[in-house]
Amino acid sequence: MKIADYSINKKITVLMVVIMILIFGYISFTRLGIDLFPDIDFPVAAVITNYSGIAPEEMESLVTKPIEEQLATVDDVKTISSTSSMGQSTVVVEFNWGRDLDFAALDIREKIDTIRDALPDDADDPLVMKFDPNSFPIMTYAVGGDYSLDTLKEMADNEIEPRLERIAGVASVNITGGKEREILVELDQNKMENYGVSISSIIQAISSENTNISAGNFTRGSKDLLVRTMGKFTDVDSIGEISIPVSGNQGFVPLDKIATVTDTFKDIEEISRVNDLTSIGISITKQSGTNTVAVAKKVKAEMAEIIKEMNLKSDLIDDDSEFIENAINNVVSSGLIGAILAVVILFIFLRNISSTIVIAVSIPISIIATFVLVYFDGLSLNMISLGGLTLGVGMVVDNSVVILENIYRHRASGMSRLEAASEGASEVSTAIIASTITTISIFVPMVFMEGLASQIFSELALTISFALLASLVIALTVVPTLSAVILHVKDKDRERHENDGPITHFYRNTLKWSVKHRGFVLILLLVVFIGSLGLAKKVGFEFFPAFDQGEFTINLEMPNGTVLEKTNQVIKQIEKEVKKISEVETYYATVGTTSSNTISGSISSEGSIDVSLVDEGQRERSTKDIVELLRNKLNIPDADITIAESSMGPTSSSNPIDIKILGDDLDTLEVLADKVVAEISQVEGVREADSSISEGEPELHINIDRELAARYNLRTGQIGDIVDTAVDGKAVSQYEEGDDEYDITVKFKNDESKGLDEIRNLLIPTSNGAKITLGSVANLQLTTGPQEINREDQERYVEVTANLYKVPLGTAMANIRERLNNLDLPAGYGIEYGGDTEDMMESFGQIGFALILGIVLLYMVMASQYQSLSQPFIIMFTVPMALIGVILGLFITGQTFSLPAGIGLLTLIGIVVNNAIVLVDYINTLRERGRTIMEAIIEAGPIRLRPVMMTALTTILALIPMAMGIGEGTEIQQPMAIVIASGLGFSTLLTLYIIPILYSYVVPFTEWVKSKFN
Repeated sequence: MKIADYSINKKITVLMVVIMILIFGYISFTRLGIDLFPDIDFPVAAVITNYSGIAPEEMESLVTKPIEEQLATVDDVKTISSTSSMGQSTVVVEFNWGRDLDFAALDIREKIDTIRDALPDDADDPLVMKFDPNSFPIMTYAVGGDYSLDTLKEMADNEIEPRLERIAGVASVNITGGKEREILVELDQNKMENYGVSISSIIQAISSENTNISAGNFTRGSKDLLVRTMGKFTDVDSIGEISIPVSGNQGFVPLDKIATVTDTFKDIEEISRVNDLTSIGISITKQSGTNTVAVAKKVKAEMAEIIKEMNLKSDLIDDDSEFIENAINNVVSSGLIGAILAVVILFIFLRNISSTIVIAVSIPISIIATFVLVYFDGLSLNMISLGGLTLGVGMVVDNSVVILENIYRHRASGMSRLEAASEGASEVSTAIIASTITTISIFVPMVFMEGLASQIFSELALTISFALLASLVIALTVVPTLSAVILHVKDKDRERHENDGPITHFYRNTLKWSVKHRGFVLILLLVVFIGSLGLAKKVGFEFFPAFDQGEFTINLEMPNGTVLEKTNQVIKQIEKEVKKISEVETYYATVGTTSSNTISGSISSEGSIDVSLVDEGQRERSTKDIVELLRNKLNIPDADITIAESSMGPTSSSNPIDIKILGDDLDTLEVLADKVVAEISQVEGVREADSSISEGEPELHINIDRELAARYNLRTGQIGDIVDTAVDGKAVSQYEEGDDEYDITVKFKNDESKGLDEIRNLLIPTSNGAKITLGSVANLQLTTGPQEINREDQERYVEVTANLYKVPLGTAMANIRERLNNLDLPAGYGIEYGGDTEDMMESFGQIGFALILGIVLLYMVMASQYQSLSQPFIIMFTVPMALIGVILGLFITGQTFSLPAGIGLLTLIGIVVNNAIVLVDYINTLRERGRTIMEAIIEAGPIRLRPVMMTALTTILALIPMAMGIGEGTEIQQPMAIVIASGLGFSTLLTLYIIPILYSYVVPFTEWVKSKFN
């Protein structure tokens, strides 16, 4: 029994199945996670090694190079890049896509273990970290109130942070700003020299005195008592009373005779404020794989309670979940509007309320059934999967429309409801199964795609496939069942069916003319196709559309060594300009760090301002326009200012333009980098071109004479530790007060530790108890050195980066390459293009591969279905016809060809063949009934006109809201929707004429060949 007949005869069974789908679909929908993008596993790991006080060049030779050489032997490595900076080496390993990062990290650790003994003894153990896109904060609060900064800091550390970290899904909470209490021991160097006291003896005395020691058990009568020696400092004054041994065994001196002990605060290293008001910054990072929106809701609820209980004030500076929710809601609303438009167009065509109800019922059932499949496949609701579902709204109607239209035609011809439902569904069931399989088969090549494109769009392919499979089942079961029950056809409907309408009459006449003048029509099509290829040059290329998230960050870099106060003054100047912009809602300034500095810690010469604008609907200017306005306004001497739009896109690069200049000599690289910056700055649309070589870091080199030091049994590490304590200070112990602990920091007085003579006269204790000055075993030299040294695949490079303004990446890069091709490079030096350019070329290559494989696979599937090698060729001719519409659509709307547009093109190929399949299938059916080729073509075209137009228009109209790109977060779906809608519209128009013409050429020829060769 055919599935349609079974469904018609088992109406209650079909009803129960539908109810079950609705129940399971609702449960699945409520349990689906919500995020902006699918989880993307970037195959990147980093090895970070800290070696305090070591300059970049020494760090490169002592740490970075040995690690690089060892990691080069790890399997499946794509590139190894490194950065050697002051006291830190970072080696980044990028693997080929598909590599399991957990096993890769184990391989890295094993390789590091084999060379651990070869690294400097004083260097910290290398830390292996896997790159996680979820390691960035999802929301940031600025908290203030009627409290001092130190009180706010304690409240944040002791109460707010623990409460937020207990929330399920929260990975970490980071506190910035405020004041932190410390017990400062400021040493008087002159008095130390008079008494012959060294820093190391003071450190040792404080550490040994501030301790409680367990001394075992003591039996007293029938009880065992625990014996403890209580030595912890009970008050700050007791610290100054401890005795420090004087050299030469001449007794002891109280600490407060040679130092000042103060209960104070640590030097402020970071300043944060929101809208000019000083505050504490609280950043929340979610755990990998958790639901961003769900975690954010829990954090907001907890923060509301905290603010109320503690009488604080707070501003939510950054909230990714809000943008995600708005973006998801916009996609959902676009899908709903599209579905309504699809139903309306069906009513206009059919002008029958009962048939419209059948389609209106089938759409939500198909969508809800899709949620079940999405849930059990472990996908989430995100811009990609929901985009696929929205794209599928028009497509899921197609199968139901073809079957319903055929049932309606049979019903209008006089059949009963049961007969029409059975005959109509059975007649076209093969065609819709074939069209569904061909559409789904176009997504099979995505399995073989690699890289970011596969990671992002695999969920889109799965979601569309699930939707099409669900719609196929619904079309073959629910639609015939409903038609058998409620489809009513009136006499006027039969009259319309028997008589051609004006559109059908026009099409019949133009089809006859086209077939009669088929050579002319094909030549005209060829001319149009060639013309569209010429127009394609004016359509730009870019990797990924930028989101207008309404947020941007201003990063400031002052000359190296600039004190925090001076950097703060410049940040305040920038804040004044930001405040003048009417669209600004909040601005959050941090001084002592930038948004791009996530590893190196506080740097006094850097700062940033995170700016949030009002919602997109409340402002006339785009974020790009406001950023450009500020770029032109912010011209501050000695200040390197860059502005970048915040983007939640899946790209791994922060700058669209990324150029690497490779070579050995840093001076030569600097000269070449300056030339490249000058050249690309002249390219239209390029903004903020800059190189990674910055002003040399001022350094004081203490060159230790190892031979002299060895005579006193001193090692370089010992001397370096003493110098570090004297100059920068060192936390040597903890002062306990209640449940809190505060650092006891030892350092020279600020006016004594910075002079060359004071550093040269530092007392260094020897192994025999004597003390010598630092100058007796080392010489001091003021110099400058590189701030950092970058390497890629064990070769030095300098990076030149830039932003773009209203120019597609492909256009800008073509102009940049043209200018840099004329650059005279010394032997051994070269230029590489990375960043978004590299990602774009790799992704476009993968899409091209998938397109070719998809077309081949489509042909093979249809050849199997038709048992013909020629007829699939006829149907495949719709693909180049669709390309004409794609190019015109992108050109007219001003969109560029991007990765989403490429995926839209891949999807389009699977859609455009459907109408041709329905048309060719019915021509074959009529020929089997005895019609000649020309008779079958002229009869099949008008009969299949309505279902072809209905299926095409429902898909196109369902995409119109998405193609308009209204609302936040629609930028990613807009290119896909434009490509599919314009390509499908143009190809449908041509399908009605070109496919019959090709059929009239190809089929007689193949039949002649068969008869000729028997």
